[in-house]
Amino acid sequence: MTEQPTGGAPDGVAASAHDLVKVYGTEEAEVRALDGVTVDLMKGEFTAIMGPSGSGKSTLMHCLAALDTPTSGEAVVDGTSLGRLKDKALTNLRRDRIGFVFQAFNLVPTLTAKENILLPLDLAGKKPDPAWFDAVIDAIGLRPRLGHRPSEMSGGQQQRVACARALVSRPSIVFADEPTGNLDSTSSAEVLGFLRRSVDDFGQTVVMVTHDPVAASYSDRVLFLADGKVVDELREPHRDAILERMGALSDAATSKAG
Repeated sequence: MTEQPTGGAPDGVAASAHDLVKVYGTEEAEVRALDGVTVDLMKGEFTAIMGPSGSGKSTLMHCLAALDTPTSGEAVVDGTSLGRLKDKALTNLRRDRIGFVFQAFNLVPTLTAKENILLPLDLAGKKPDPAWFDAVIDAIGLRPRLGHRPSEMSGGQQQRVACARALVSRPSIVFADEPTGNLDSTSSAEVLGFLRRSVDDFGQTVVMVTHDPVAASYSDRVLFLADGKVVDELREPHRDAILERMGALSDAATSKAG
């Protein structure tokens, strides 16, 4: 694999939340999806975000990825405060500095794998770096499939194409929202292995929302959310430790409900 470092060792902050609050609804119907979250996500690290349903993990990702606007507080990506940007500047930041991987793949069915991978660059009117493109393609292991359309590929292959699409513009940070949610265990391992290698070999920064302890065990750090707050974290996590923390959060939620 060709080494093309983009971020290096985790010696800086890739994205951060400062007292982020996100409120949906009003009065009796008000829901505080985020309740004062402050956290730094480090460059060159693979961070997983976990928590019970309704804990705010996807909302946190969406606010940091400039897909949603917080009610108050500040979201910062690559040194840029998102709240200070106008719509066009936000669009440009999402296109140029953020990569996205979604549960549903979001590939264009009429385009080949190669065309899907290059689509963000085409839309931006940019040419790919040939050496970087080759490095990413070899990393996902799908060079023989580049001429195939999504319907001719398995779910795992489609998601690896989506991961390559997220990386090809060399973003400052990649956000992955339940990237293995629609995949079997073998395909999940392929996608997670690629995300892990993108951090280790390319210096990429990856932030992943997941409910799966096995998926989270690929990360360097797991953040646990509950009731819109960061309540715990694990470094160098393994599956059993993650299950134990998630079980404790579930028990706490049950006790609170009772």
